[in-house]
Amino acid sequence: MSVSTEVAPHGHDEHAEHPEYMRHQFDDMDQQNSAASLGMWLFMMTEVMFFGGFFLGYSIYRSEYYESFVNGSHHLAMFLGGLNTVVLITSSVTMAFAVRAAQLGKKNHITAFLVMTLLLACTFMVVKFIEYKDKWDHHLIPGMDFVWTDPGDPRTVQLFYGFYFCMTGMHGLHVIIGVGLIIWLLIRVKQNKFNSEYYAPIENFGLYWHFVDLIWIFLFPLLYLIGGLHD
Repeated sequence: MSVSTEVAPHGHDEHAEHPEYMRHQFDDMDQQNSAASLGMWLFMMTEVMFFGGFFLGYSIYRSEYYESFVNGSHHLAMFLGGLNTVVLITSSVTMAFAVRAAQLGKKNHITAFLVMTLLLACTFMVVKFIEYKDKWDHHLIPGMDFVWTDPGDPRTVQLFYGFYFCMTGMHGLHVIIGVGLIIWLLIRVKQNKFNSEYYAPIENFGLYWHFVDLIWIFLFPLLYLIGGLHD
């Protein structure tokens, strides 16, 4: 009686030898990383279209009711908006360092820079909460309780604040999602799920975070600097 010595199909052997972090549908890590990167870029394209709709609508109505939009912007906290701009730019730097640390497989550095990014993101949200509370206290939330006594048509000034809360609110939601993802990444780092060969989730999150920061860099001048510098 002969014993079969046939070797299993090549694809089956490859599947058996796949590292834990490599998905079975990919032939190698380069293919997996390329697919993940492509997916992230496609996602960001949809985000560009999403925020682009806000920017387009805002630009159209700003040109139509420029004076009211300028008057409305004078009640925004220039200092807090500028502070948040610095905070987010700094967080982009710390996130870039986290990605670089991941490429080098330096676990402690990844953790440190992710924690810095997390703290900066939370700082941004605290500052934004302070801004929102000020608008609430002064009845500048669009709706039945909106109060406007300064120059300008209250209806069109209210439109400005509608755009302000929609655009900064959606941006803030993206920051909150980012906070959750950073916490998830920190947990994965603690579990030793990343190394110098596998760091795609950190790298792709870095792309997302830079995009979130870039959106704010557009929002700040559009909303806060529309009428020039003011107190």
